[in-house]
Amino acid sequence: MMRSKSLLFLLIYFLFVSNVSAQKNKKLSGNPIFDGWYADPEGVILDNKFWIFPTFSAKYKDQVFLDAFSSNDLINWVKHPKIIDTAAVKWAYMAMWAPSIVNKDNKFFLFFSANDIQSAERKGFGENNPDKDDKIGGIGIGVATRPEGPYEDYLGKPLINNFYNKAQPIDQFVFLDKDGQYYIIYGGWGRCNIAKLNDDFTALIPYPNGDLVKEITPKGYVEGPTLFIRKGKYYLMWSEGGWTNGTYKVAYGISDSVFGPFDKKGTILVADEKVATGAGHHSVINIPKTDDWYMVYHRRPIPNLDRDHRVVCIDRMFFNEDGTIKDIKMTFEGVEKVKLK
Repeated sequence: MMRSKSLLFLLIYFLFVSNVSAQKNKKLSGNPIFDGWYADPEGVILDNKFWIFPTFSAKYKDQVFLDAFSSNDLINWVKHPKIIDTAAVKWAYMAMWAPSIVNKDNKFFLFFSANDIQSAERKGFGENNPDKDDKIGGIGIGVATRPEGPYEDYLGKPLINNFYNKAQPIDQFVFLDKDGQYYIIYGGWGRCNIAKLNDDFTALIPYPNGDLVKEITPKGYVEGPTLFIRKGKYYLMWSEGGWTNGTYKVAYGISDSVFGPFDKKGTILVADEKVATGAGHHSVINIPKTDDWYMVYHRRPIPNLDRDHRVVCIDRMFFNEDGTIKDIKMTFEGVEKVKLK
């Protein structure tokens, strides 16, 4: 019996060491890049590390926390569980979605949406539409001194809980422009808004006409905006189709202004029946001082097990000579190791 236990122990130890060694020697990330059902990933570089902040993909009532993942090389990922939850955000009780993070003034600000609030104007759409606009929820902010948290509720209330231009206040992306101004770009239900954030992220700055937001919705837009600058041009990217099925996909437009117009240039990430379907709600990572770009996105594995069966993946993003984006090739292999300098 003792000999059997010793052999079993040695076998377990050998498998463990082999797995650790294999992880260290991995040359490709593989897709998905980490275990678990996740969606809406925000990929970013913080403190000279790669970070991904996703939505926990589950039924709305179970989406009461957010996890984060960090990596030194895009290959090996460390999970940081429950960096913020509804216990820390008293006004939130479900549907914590689509985080976006900013490092400013030695603090980390985690923007998120919660509660899937509904509008009285959308009678006949979805379930449980209220008789008047539901404002207990919307876009909030967590604050911490480290990327992995723990995060506290920064405002004690939502930053945005109105349905400006009929946009549901979800899927926020925070963008730093060339002049140092921070913007929040957001919106579901086929509408996209952009607003200026004040210096300490406690409020929106009105535009000269008094409006708090501007609508910049491009044709085909559904949700999931992200924005970046390359060679002086503004690239707005968004998701089209239905998030619950295989029609989800990514499109984009280019403009000379943060306010657009963002005329649609093309659809660049679509279902591939040999790899996965329902690919979308992505973010973009640019390696500093290079023209190397990566798309972090979620997709539906084949076979797909459930409405919420989504996983986070990463693939390279390339540009044509004229600045347009080439179609993204979804892979099982993922990307090569990258070391930040």
